[in-house]
Amino acid sequence: MQPASSPVDQLSVIDVSRIDSHTGDQILEAASKWGFLYVRNHGFTAEDLDRIFDLSRQFFKSPREEKQKCVIGPDDKGWSAPYSEVLDPEHQQQGDFKEAMNFGEFIGGKAQQPLAESLVPHESELSEFADRCHDLCIRLLQLFAIGLKVRDEDGGESWFSSRHDPSKGPSGTILRLLYYSALKASGSEFIKEADEVIRTAAHTDFGAITLLFQRPSQPGLEIQTPSSKWAPVDVYPAGTENDTVPPIVVNIGDLLSYWTAGVLRSTMHRVCIPKKNKEDRYSIAFFCHPVATTELTPIPSPLVSAAKDDASKPEDNKKAQVLTAAEHLQKRLAATYGWDT
Repeated sequence: MQPASSPVDQLSVIDVSRIDSHTGDQILEAASKWGFLYVRNHGFTAEDLDRIFDLSRQFFKSPREEKQKCVIGPDDKGWSAPYSEVLDPEHQQQGDFKEAMNFGEFIGGKAQQPLAESLVPHESELSEFADRCHDLCIRLLQLFAIGLKVRDEDGGESWFSSRHDPSKGPSGTILRLLYYSALKASGSEFIKEADEVIRTAAHTDFGAITLLFQRPSQPGLEIQTPSSKWAPVDVYPAGTENDTVPPIVVNIGDLLSYWTAGVLRSTMHRVCIPKKNKEDRYSIAFFCHPVATTELTPIPSPLVSAAKDDASKPEDNKKAQVLTAAEHLQKRLAATYGWDT
């Protein structure tokens, strides 16, 4: 693997305050080239994010015995301890050195899983935050459908969003709190590259789209460029330095890439923190999945049809086995945690 180069300065920063063809075209172009983009005017305030990050810090600083009471299981809900995730089995000798807390879908403001004591009083806040993340994902999915020119008679801008409707059944959607503790001086057991330490191994995401919320002074995200080099993704890209909150990073997951026959890229990425950085890193990810029974067949888009006929497109995108969203997710989770399917 190549060490990281200079920061990516070509990722688009897109204003998503409006749902229209211009924004749809912008978001499609960005996702087709890089698989990653930033969105601003997303509706979250600095106070909103400060509050949810405060809850995250409270949870991760709580005793291990408390977190152990809600340890993660095959349903992908609960606390993930350090070293328990292997996202790159081919290259990893041990799991990632990070902690995570996964929340599945809330129903009526209530979590459908055990919660740690520090989180129980804040259940409704977590539910509201998850709902707002889902609402933003629906907006983005509508823009993707517009950009892909899905005709009204085929579903139009609602083609994706209708398949992410919680009223139609459960999904693998996850709200995830993440914590990367600052490394001690004796961090020799970690995968190292130059002056960096890999904290989350190279991987693509499982679902349709991912939202990533970051803190201003806590870098670490890197993406693999088309030339197979690693490049840091700035928390505040050029032109957003005066925004009250960092723009949200959005990336395409495997499901959306499959759906679009590779038109939208599911890009390899990792978290690689500079050794000189002595600050803990906290981030929040929202993994948006379609309803579990959704079949991952190509969408009725002229752009997708053209991609299927393009001999330069990868064969596994053109002739992939049709899976449901649930089947695809279980395969990926089994590989990550070593569970039986």
